[in-house]
Amino acid sequence: MKKNSETKQKKKFELPHIFVLLSAIILVCAIATWLLPAGEFERAVNEAGTEVVVPGTYHTVESSPVGLFDAIKAIYNGMLNGADVIFFVFIAYAAIGLIISTGAFNGLVAGLLKVLKGKTRAVIIPIFILVLGCASSTIGVFEEAFPFIPIFVGIAIALGYDAVVGLAIVALGTGLGYSGAVMNPFTVGMAQSIAGLPQMSGIPFRLVCHLTMIVVASAFTIRYALKVQADPAKSLVHGDSFDHLTMNPEEIEKHPFGIREKLVLGVLAAGIAVIVWGTKMKGWYFEDLSGVFLIMGIISSLIMGWGPNIIAKKVARSFADIAVACMMIGFARGILVVLQNGHIIDTVVYALSIPLSKLPGWISGEAMLIVQTLLNFLIPSGSGQAVTSMPIMAPLADLCGISRQVAVLAFQFGDGLSNIIWPTAMTPIMCGIAGVKMDKWWKFIVPLFLILLVTQGVLIAIATCIW
Repeated sequence: MKKNSETKQKKKFELPHIFVLLSAIILVCAIATWLLPAGEFERAVNEAGTEVVVPGTYHTVESSPVGLFDAIKAIYNGMLNGADVIFFVFIAYAAIGLIISTGAFNGLVAGLLKVLKGKTRAVIIPIFILVLGCASSTIGVFEEAFPFIPIFVGIAIALGYDAVVGLAIVALGTGLGYSGAVMNPFTVGMAQSIAGLPQMSGIPFRLVCHLTMIVVASAFTIRYALKVQADPAKSLVHGDSFDHLTMNPEEIEKHPFGIREKLVLGVLAAGIAVIVWGTKMKGWYFEDLSGVFLIMGIISSLIMGWGPNIIAKKVARSFADIAVACMMIGFARGILVVLQNGHIIDTVVYALSIPLSKLPGWISGEAMLIVQTLLNFLIPSGSGQAVTSMPIMAPLADLCGISRQVAVLAFQFGDGLSNIIWPTAMTPIMCGIAGVKMDKWWKFIVPLFLILLVTQGVLIAIATCIW
């Protein structure tokens, strides 16, 4: 009986690797090119100079089904198609990794804790959700924030909270940063580019969205933290051991935050300002932005006194860490290659537009939000999801009579927040680093996720009215 029980436990369902999922989608899309009629919309340049679909012009064209060998070749062609994005992600990730490894952010935490005393220390929850959110919103920090998880878990425990609070600070900071991104080049920047929208357009409302979600998430997290502080038995991880991460406030406050760390933060702030200026005023894109990121990383390294070999080793490590995500972009572009070669993208858009076009615009926007949230379960990569979904969602917005900005907003909402809940995304990694079991994390995050999803739905409705 015992052996049978152990055998059953070993046969628990295991989700396929993301490469398997994306390959399966490529094959499904290839099969679809044999089943669906090939078709196209006519397109025209609007007053803003953007090429958009002309509603009511869908027509069938000569069928061009994609065979098995062509579907396999689509992976290679997808790599070529997404080469500019892939290499930009490699370079930007490595540069941000250099800045993170300087320890400047760790010193910032220590400096703030020296100022905050007693019960006022609860303010670190919204402060650092905001700080990490700004980094995610502007330069796309996500995996780069993972080294902060043990730090914040230790801080949270030392302040009388628990590991869930520490994990929540990092997870919500990065997740909401992507959801409310104002200029994240990996997500909103790419999505706007695909949708034919000006880079960094719509920033004021996106900023409002980001701050609104931070307020909601911070209030929820602070309420839980204070409840645990008052009665540790109410902690979701009560009884679990976190001895290896426990810190005391005196140790935290001794963390160095000297002139070098402050200069690195200054370099980061200056780099963000240059990126904003270059993108807005000079029309910079991946080539120029890569140069800025590299300069930021190298200057930060030199400030810390690192030699060329140390810098090179850190960059190589970052390249290795981000390789899988970059390959995911290529696989996702392979999906697009198959759909384009089979001439069925417009057919799918037309099919989706039939029911959605009969609904009020704001309902169409809400439907896009749900679709993007579910899609992130299968493609947990902001860049990969952008290149997969936006070529369909952007023209669909035209057909539904809503702004493409709404389609981009629905994309970034769906991509960012679900990264911290879906098991195919970042959840297992973050929970593993924090030492928090996934089922206990879900008990905390699922109610908040639903509250934030409703909040996003309201924001989508408002966006439909103002854009």
